[in-house]
Amino acid sequence: MNVPLWPLAGLFLAISVSAHAADAAAVYSKGGTNPAAMACATCHGAEGEGMAAAGFPRLAGLSANYMRKQLADFASGARANPIMQPIAAALSHEEADAVSTMLADKPQPQVERIDRTALVDGPGESLALRGAWDRNIPECVACHGPSGTGVGDAFPPLAGQSAQYLSSQLTAWRQGTRKNDPNDLMGQIARSLTEDEVTAVSTYFAGLTDKGAAK
Repeated sequence: MNVPLWPLAGLFLAISVSAHAADAAAVYSKGGTNPAAMACATCHGAEGEGMAAAGFPRLAGLSANYMRKQLADFASGARANPIMQPIAAALSHEEADAVSTMLADKPQPQVERIDRTALVDGPGESLALRGAWDRNIPECVACHGPSGTGVGDAFPPLAGQSAQYLSSQLTAWRQGTRKNDPNDLMGQIARSLTEDEVTAVSTYFAGLTDKGAAK
């Protein structure tokens, strides 16, 4: 008697996907097989929502490929961070891939659509929606999309991140301690901003969602 194999193939695939998801959840909540790969949830929250007061970013809903690149950059030292470098280096390729995929599938905060045609009020909103072209600073939404909700794998969401995290990254680009962006695009922009402008634009994007607002 010939038994069709496709139902069994489907069953094995379902089991494989389920195991993959379970591994990702375990890595996120308990850590990787290497003890140095501590649990992501410790700093990034139970659902990847981040910890605004401590400046740890939201990961939920970010592009999986963007997160994979950042983990690879932390592991190699291309992106410097004393907390993330040893953790990323301790994750296996499979663990980094699984946890990135799991986090990318989580929902992003809802943000009202605001683009460069909207009226502006204040320096943060002006930089976000108009830029400062007299200093070769493009508007943030030109790359990061309307309301800073992110575009593709290269331009992550800004809305939903805390002001502390956004300002810390802009400061790192200004000081040259972060330089893993293509063609030094963010470095050139950040070095053209004043400290007050860094604070203003970070506060603006953080204020677009409750999740990003400082607490």
